[in-house]
Amino acid sequence: MNTAKQYLSMDKQPQLWRGDFASYLELILEHKQFARSAHALLYDAILDKGIALSADDEPPVYGAFRDEIFGIDDPIAQLMSALHAGAEGLDIRRRIILLMGPPGSAKSTIATRMKRLLEEYTQTPKGAVYAIADCPMHEDPLHLLPQSARKQLHQDTGILVEGELCPVCRYRLEQAEGAWSSISTIPVEQIVFSEQRKVGIAAFAPSDPNSQDISDLVGGVDIVALQQYGVESHPLAWRFDGTLNIANRGIAELIELLKSKAELQFSLLTLAQERQIKAPRFELISADEVLLAHTNEEEYRRFVSDQKNEALQSRTYIIKVPYNLKWSAEEQIYSKMMGNRLDTHIAPWTLKAAAGWALLSRYEKLEKYSPELKLKLYDGQFEGEFRPAHLREVKELSPRDGMFGVSPRQVVNALSQAIAASPHNCLTPTDALKALRESLDHHTGAESKEKRDQLLGAVGAIRAEYDRYAKQTVSRAFIAAFESSAQDILIRYLDSAEASMREDKLRDPITGEWVDPDEKLMRSLEDLIGVSEGSKKSFREELLVRVGAMARHGKEFRWDSHPRLKEAIEQRLFADLQGTIRTTLSSKVPDEEQRRKLDSVKRRLQEQDGYCPHCASAMLDYVGYLLEKGN
Repeated sequence: MNTAKQYLSMDKQPQLWRGDFASYLELILEHKQFARSAHALLYDAILDKGIALSADDEPPVYGAFRDEIFGIDDPIAQLMSALHAGAEGLDIRRRIILLMGPPGSAKSTIATRMKRLLEEYTQTPKGAVYAIADCPMHEDPLHLLPQSARKQLHQDTGILVEGELCPVCRYRLEQAEGAWSSISTIPVEQIVFSEQRKVGIAAFAPSDPNSQDISDLVGGVDIVALQQYGVESHPLAWRFDGTLNIANRGIAELIELLKSKAELQFSLLTLAQERQIKAPRFELISADEVLLAHTNEEEYRRFVSDQKNEALQSRTYIIKVPYNLKWSAEEQIYSKMMGNRLDTHIAPWTLKAAAGWALLSRYEKLEKYSPELKLKLYDGQFEGEFRPAHLREVKELSPRDGMFGVSPRQVVNALSQAIAASPHNCLTPTDALKALRESLDHHTGAESKEKRDQLLGAVGAIRAEYDRYAKQTVSRAFIAAFESSAQDILIRYLDSAEASMREDKLRDPITGEWVDPDEKLMRSLEDLIGVSEGSKKSFREELLVRVGAMARHGKEFRWDSHPRLKEAIEQRLFADLQGTIRTTLSSKVPDEEQRRKLDSVKRRLQEQDGYCPHCASAMLDYVGYLLEKGN
């Protein structure tokens, strides 16, 4: 454990560079990357966390977002493409990047993550940012160079200097007092971005239209200083503390931009296109910042339908941010949102059940692909005849998937209420599905009978998936006591498959007679895992190759060595053992042998599958109920 001294030392601020402009210029000539733009800085901050290239045509996965945002790699890739273009000085840096999607689709999470990345990166040596000391807009010191020097610098180094001094720095230079009497001695300091300290990062949110004005964006008159300097147009009588002033050199988050007053929206036009801020009574003020806005689809549609907004529309770069569509990623979202704040055990498959229900509400209806099939295809579960090409077709046929449906927030609300009501300090899949069904009375968007019926149908579809999982899980726990039977099925299958490939017979181990391969056994197992008649030969060949490869390395091929065949054997054994399992689970007063089996199964569920005593018992009771019903 750390000592008090060690904890206190963690709050030490990094040693920041400070010098004069001449020293800074020497630094820039040696390290040209420090003269980068705001877009380049943000792009580098994200890349600094690493990037993993994906296979096929999947977008890359950026380390900066990997543990924070799940299942929306396409919008992230589009955002990175825009930042890259801006970093290269292309015209997209003169656009407002607008994240548009349904509520709860991670738009603000993306913005928040990017702000935190800038704060972290500017504390590192490679992310260092330098500014004219005490400038209210933390502006680029290279603005001090005259045009002739800028031109020569660009020719010699490729560094392009754009922008002019802010009113405060120009006033100080014109006064030429102290260190400002020569540009070489003007103080320059390293800065660290901080949203809390209003350095390089700022956020703007719409508020009461009657009280919000342009000063929220570009600053306003300093009443105390006005008494000293006499006129509002004096640089030192103005507070350069608006969102756009603070965000210079970094990023401005424009929250629900399209809900703000029109005059405030139009004040962004000059900044987006000309990269300049217009404050009342002042000339245009240079600014270099990433403008990142977000809004929902309904607001966006109203925005584009109004011809008065054409100028702002032309300066906006839209990135659609839909809800996540991948089952495993949705489960990760809920795991992150639930966190470790609640001292409650969450049974296996509980978050998966909730995730599946939410996803079924986000898919467009297609004749060829049911929502249940889409659920698996989006998650990369290509079973039977389905391949990645089918997923590509799904995306082409239903481009609005994810732009509507249940928000993760609504799901977490229902799960939180179920946890609060649980007397067992444990949340099970059946608890979760019950809570989601009951939440429809409080669910925005479920007012119509059609929508309510769809969401109720989704509960039934996920329950059917859970029923299969529950029976398979319990069967695996029981099968542990019947491993010899599982291995016997495997040997019979492999013997028949090998003889079938050779178009030969095999000797019956009991009678000693030469008999045909047991095609009925092989097809019964292959059908269970979706191996079609046409693909059975390739499946058997692949299996026998693996058996041979393991044998060459001195390894035994067992019944559970091949995931798909293991699943088939489990299902076959479960069918054979259903009577035994049903009797064991449904017995009101189990005998000693049945109690031993139940205790063994519960122990296996807890030790190997992550169940607690309560949810292990609940799982067995539920599967017993299913078997009694004949499901």
